[in-house]
Amino acid sequence: MKIKLTSVFVDNQGKALKFYTEVLGFVRKSDITAGGYRWLTVVSPEEQDGTQLLLPPNDNPAAKSYQESIFKQGIPAAMFFVDDIQNEYQRLKKLGVRFTMEPTKTPGSTIIVFDDTCGNLIQVTQLG
Repeated sequence: MKIKLTSVFVDNQGKALKFYTEVLGFVRKSDITAGGYRWLTVVSPEEQDGTQLLLPPNDNPAAKSYQESIFKQGIPAAMFFVDDIQNEYQRLKKLGVRFTMEPTKTPGSTIIVFDDTCGNLIQVTQLG
């Protein structure tokens, strides 16, 4: 069994695509419109055949409630990994990303948490 797709609800798919590609550096993988629905995924440029991140709209009331609730509780909607968290933190800070947690040592890792501007908190982790 493999994980090939996971998702993060967003409040605006166009804004999300811009943030996840231009700020975070992901690459658009799929962008298919069918009626009023848009199937939009991004991938890591380092693993373009790897796990896709689906960016579905939060227009379902349950999705919107879930997204708002975990955001208010400070729970990240997704976790990404990097080799150099200090470098990534400085890069994102220069791009104007708003952090809710600056680099913080935890057992076995260092983490940062930021607002993705689309209704989510995202955690970035460096192991070790």
